[in-house]
Amino acid sequence: MTMPVVPAEILEARAAQQRRTLHNDVQQLRSVVEAEVRERIDVKRNVRRYFGPIAGVTALIALSVGYAATGIFTRD
Repeated sequence: MTMPVVPAEILEARAAQQRRTLHNDVQQLRSVVEAEVRERIDVKRNVRRYFGPIAGVTALIALSVGYAATGIFTRD
């Protein structure tokens, strides 16, 4: 079995088309990934979403620091 001979111009055109398709696919993937990353690291959105736990942890830390400071300054 012999392979049919394909002119170099046709092979070059196919390669160019494949490069364009690959480039477009990479650009599309990059834009989707960037949008997801931007959404995940949005501070305002995350604080709004986890406001309760953040407020609770902050209150506990403030109470602990306040209690420790009071203990330091009110020793007999």
